[in-house]
Amino acid sequence: MKKLLDRFKLPDARRDLPSTNSPRRDFLKNGLLGGLSLGMALDGQVEKEMEFITQKVKRASKPSDLKITDIRIAHLQGVPFKSPIIRMETNQGIVGWGEVRDGASPNYALMLKSRLLGQNPCNVEKIFKEIKQFGGHGRAAGGVCGVEMALWDLAGKAFNVPVYQMLGGKYRDEIRLYADTPEISDPTTFAKKLKETRLDKGYTFLKMDFGIGLLAGKPGMLIGDNVWKLNARDNKTKTVGSYNMTKHPFTRIQITDKGLEYIAEYVAKIREGVGYNIPVSADHFGHFDVNTAIRLGKAVEKYQLAWLEDLVPWFYTDQWKQISDAIDTPTLTGEDIFLKEEFIKLIDAKAVDMIHPDLASSGGILETKKIGDYAEEHGIAMAMHFAGSPISFMANVHCAAATENFVALEHHGVDVDGWEDIVTGQKPLVVNGFAPVPDKPGLGVELNEEVAKRFLMKDQKWFAPTDEWNTKDSWDRDWS
Repeated sequence: MKKLLDRFKLPDARRDLPSTNSPRRDFLKNGLLGGLSLGMALDGQVEKEMEFITQKVKRASKPSDLKITDIRIAHLQGVPFKSPIIRMETNQGIVGWGEVRDGASPNYALMLKSRLLGQNPCNVEKIFKEIKQFGGHGRAAGGVCGVEMALWDLAGKAFNVPVYQMLGGKYRDEIRLYADTPEISDPTTFAKKLKETRLDKGYTFLKMDFGIGLLAGKPGMLIGDNVWKLNARDNKTKTVGSYNMTKHPFTRIQITDKGLEYIAEYVAKIREGVGYNIPVSADHFGHFDVNTAIRLGKAVEKYQLAWLEDLVPWFYTDQWKQISDAIDTPTLTGEDIFLKEEFIKLIDAKAVDMIHPDLASSGGILETKKIGDYAEEHGIAMAMHFAGSPISFMANVHCAAATENFVALEHHGVDVDGWEDIVTGQKPLVVNGFAPVPDKPGLGVELNEEVAKRFLMKDQKWFAPTDEWNTKDSWDRDWS
């Protein structure tokens, strides 16, 4: 015993470890006096002695020994849409949270489980390179991106640092949000809602929808719409196909001068209601061709909108450049693009004025930062699309904090009752239209299971076992 006490410079355990309320002294007293009989058997083996006497010390993790042991899903709905939440478990009891993009199948994530079991989640980029071949544009990327979020959450918790710190640090302490607002046909009512539910809550950036949906059923405003069902309320029985699944240039719907005047008047009343010191962006114009997009853009130019979003599908690079060159309002696209390569094409072609990745489709946290960094080098700003639960929201917050050219992040859950209560940890998530950047490890939040269960999809189980996805059944190498 004397040898061991001498090694720790504690010549008299009774004198140096009196009864006290100090947790540290109590630990040493219990560890040294209560367990030294076993510790003496390790006399001369300093590392093993230290391991023994500190065995009850609570550690965040041993990062080099961390392994993924399980992945399960809880499929939520109404947050504001359908969002599968990923729970990634480890051999050290640390849990990582991720989220499959809104509207995507949870199977996109579960099919990756056999590739992840036994891997160290701290090797985020290595694992991402192995699984990104299983992602695709739009919702097909949801599994890869959701898993990537969970990996970063685990890595941050293992090293006891917030995710943004592992991305190189932060440019800002608060993330500016732009609040999405559902389309309302009466512009006066719409402007009133924008003020009461957005501006009065501190939001400094807004987005609205306007387009051919406003004109449907109004005489003399659209050409060629008579063979398409433009919305769920449309009672047409004879159509030429699915309007929603037909790419914009192929519907051949056009807006008349009368229709453009109606839209311009609608935007004017919104501007009158919210003023000009607030940026207002626009989305969801409908499926029409590049010529109609240019005419629409010119019709609303004087109202100085922040951007016009997704006028045509993102992959029509030449058409985007044609539109951007023809109008003065900034153009923007990108919420369905997977990986940086397609963003690079748009940026290099000077086809759009801004980019708009959705982190749950673009490749996750690190890939989205890389996309933003490339755009920043070319003088192009990045807004971020988002419509999910607070799990994915916090992944976006960390990425936005670490990316210099970031402008604003979409918040689509403003009107969802109990949205913030789905998680614990960083609270509140939104303060006067801004999201504080957390300093807690990982994403900075944990799932609040009691509240989250209220959003569980009907007939779905709560993080049910997924053993059927444990076995890998294909050869993944994509080169020879």
